[in-house]
Amino acid sequence: MSNIWTITKRELAGYFNSPVAYVFLVIFLLMTGAFTFLLTQFIENRQATLRMFFYWHPWLYLFLVPAVGMRLWSEERRLGTMELLLTMPISLWHCIIGKFLASWIFLTLALALTFPIWITVSYLGDPDHNMIFTSYIGSFFLAGAYLSITSMTSAFTRNQVISFILSVVICLFLVLCGYPPVTDNVEVVAPRAFVEFVAAFSVIPNVEQFNDGQIDSRSIIYFLSVIGFPLFATNVIIRGLRA
Repeated sequence: MSNIWTITKRELAGYFNSPVAYVFLVIFLLMTGAFTFLLTQFIENRQATLRMFFYWHPWLYLFLVPAVGMRLWSEERRLGTMELLLTMPISLWHCIIGKFLASWIFLTLALALTFPIWITVSYLGDPDHNMIFTSYIGSFFLAGAYLSITSMTSAFTRNQVISFILSVVICLFLVLCGYPPVTDNVEVVAPRAFVEFVAAFSVIPNVEQFNDGQIDSRSIIYFLSVIGFPLFATNVIIRGLRA
């Protein structure tokens, strides 16, 4: 565990040693605020709820999370420090988990900085705090799922732009395959059983469970699986590079 924490601190410090982290935080907060208070007409609706705030997270994370994670391994390969990292007397899994946790903590910090929105809603009305809390948990897992996919694509190529595009495409599939407007149209040309099978891989129904105020063990298992499999694939890809 000490090795993992050492790598996590090193990677996390790397974010804040450059202005990129601060630019990302500002962009994230501006976009979440704009989507919540402007696009959804929050004030005009006079409803003390953050449901629409969390509704946009699968779409916001679609671009913001890959932007954070695309450098995880691509940067190491581009700078030629991958070989040095792999020769260090630590497990490859320690490196993978440490890098992943550093980026996940950074994204969690960005999410935590939206807390004033919760305070604003509480001031304007009497929201369901349990529902907001579980929605934050769902958003936390969603960011981790997107990030693990980005870790895999980052290990696959030394080009950060390619890593970004690949992760966006994969994450977009996980959104659209369960997005009601898409599934309703697909049902016209495909059997319902097939549509339901594909939709089971979507993040949308599982995020909505949290947004409805429910912490379902099936949704937690889903997100842990989505996080675990790409990290395992990352391990396989990097071991192939080592060979």
